[in-house]
Amino acid sequence: MNSFWQIKIYRGKFIAYTVFVVSIGLTLGALTCAVLLYQWIENARSEAVSAFARIEGELQSDNDRIEAYMQRIYSNNRLMTDVRYFLGNSAEGYLTGRLQNSQSSEPLISFPEDMKAFLYSSAQGDITQISLHTELQGNVVRFDGNGNGSFQFRLPNTDDAFRESIQKGFVYRKKLSDPNQISRQIGEFRFLVSSDQLFKKVSGYKLDIAAAVSDSGEVYMVSGKDQRKQELVLKAAAEQRNSGYLSVRGVKRVFYTTFSSTKFNYKFVVLVDLLLLMRQNAGMLVAVFLIVLMAMISVLLLIVYNLRDDARFLKRIIHSIKRVKTADFTSSSPARYRRNEYGMIARELDDMVLQLDKHIRTEYLLKLKQQETEMKALQHQINPHFLYNTLEAIRSTALVNRDVDTADAIATLGTLYRDVVKKENIISIGSELELLQQYLKIMELKYPGRFYYQIHVDEALMSLSTVKFWMQPLAENFFVHGFNPGHEFNLLVVNGRETEDSFVLEFVDNGQWISEVRLDEVRSNLSSRDDAPVQSIGLHNVYTRLSFFYREGFSMAIDNNEEAGVKITVMIVKE
Repeated sequence: MNSFWQIKIYRGKFIAYTVFVVSIGLTLGALTCAVLLYQWIENARSEAVSAFARIEGELQSDNDRIEAYMQRIYSNNRLMTDVRYFLGNSAEGYLTGRLQNSQSSEPLISFPEDMKAFLYSSAQGDITQISLHTELQGNVVRFDGNGNGSFQFRLPNTDDAFRESIQKGFVYRKKLSDPNQISRQIGEFRFLVSSDQLFKKVSGYKLDIAAAVSDSGEVYMVSGKDQRKQELVLKAAAEQRNSGYLSVRGVKRVFYTTFSSTKFNYKFVVLVDLLLLMRQNAGMLVAVFLIVLMAMISVLLLIVYNLRDDARFLKRIIHSIKRVKTADFTSSSPARYRRNEYGMIARELDDMVLQLDKHIRTEYLLKLKQQETEMKALQHQINPHFLYNTLEAIRSTALVNRDVDTADAIATLGTLYRDVVKKENIISIGSELELLQQYLKIMELKYPGRFYYQIHVDEALMSLSTVKFWMQPLAENFFVHGFNPGHEFNLLVVNGRETEDSFVLEFVDNGQWISEVRLDEVRSNLSSRDDAPVQSIGLHNVYTRLSFFYREGFSMAIDNNEEAGVKITVMIVKE
């Protein structure tokens, strides 16, 4: 990974790809888990639908049996008679009445026994209590788990045995009419279907939390019996929608679905704890996570492979560029070029290196030798010319003054000439200004009280590299062409400043103007490349040397000032 991690663009790409792949992977994983969770919830809902349908079917079956039994009573006079005995008597009265009215030629009919055989046994024990009521009291027959009956007679209708509660079960009420006068009601049957017996039949269904809730708010927990779960059941039953999600501690983590009974006033409520559901299916969730993780890792490895391959070619391209910059055109080992943009660039760049090598060997080296020869010739032209003029100035001063100034001038000249000879050809602007000041001090000795100079150059220019001894010819031009010996105030000002995109040096004097015709000639001669002699050899040599050194980043302008004198502007473009 180090092959591309050190390159900023590929490091940024890898981070972006990683964020994208992880985001997509997490999104797909979350969607897959959400789909699985939805499917599991739907499965639980289907189980709830089946369980509720089973309960409703059992209640309907019990209702059908009860209706059939009522028809059996009305169609059997002896059974009806026994029912009447049971309704209006105590235990002793019921037994006595049965015996007194029995006939030896007919078998004895027992309403409780007949009811047990027809209802309790065939209903598989759902109906555990049958009571027969008048307006004030009722007689009760109960069956235990083994089908054994027990009786209670003349219990008030307000007795707790007749209190209807979902904890006990569901009550079917059937009127008992006089068979001779149907409009006359003689009593009422109440058949109790046990909740324990009824809901036991759905114990095989996958219901984590299931309950029946009556209209009065009573709860019968079919499964998941817990006080906290009862509170959730009541909360779900109170919801307006038949299904949805409940919040637990501020998080929606329980799914509920409710079913309203068409037989009785109750709701069948099923809850699904999502956390429990996920724990139950943790294996599948882990498998999904591992699949998504492996997919993300595979994609990232593929990305890393491509980025490393691209980075390898980019490094090859950069290496080729560095070879060009250092003029190393030796042939490199052959490369397998990729069939993409990087391969095209690498192939073209290697071909360019070969072409440059041929071009440099045939033309560029020859031109460098030629330029070096020209530079040396120009330097040799300037130095004797400067030395002759300086010695003439010192000689004139010595003849006129015959004083100590001559010794100072000679000492300054010696220092200047020594610096010119010893300094390298490439020096700083600050060093070049020192050479210029030494020359100007000599000129002050030559023209005492009539020549002054000022130098104001920004510090930013002082360390800028330049060629040696090009400012002196510009200053010398002032003394040769623009200086007025009879004038009391001859001034030369050197200004240097930094702009946004260049460095500017200005040489300004207050001497004589240059005529427009002559100014045009000087300007045209500056950039002349032929070997023909030019009149402004000093300016021409300076321009040529600076052009060789700065190339296209150099320009020189010569203009007349508005009041007097000439301004020479040298502009060096920033790299």
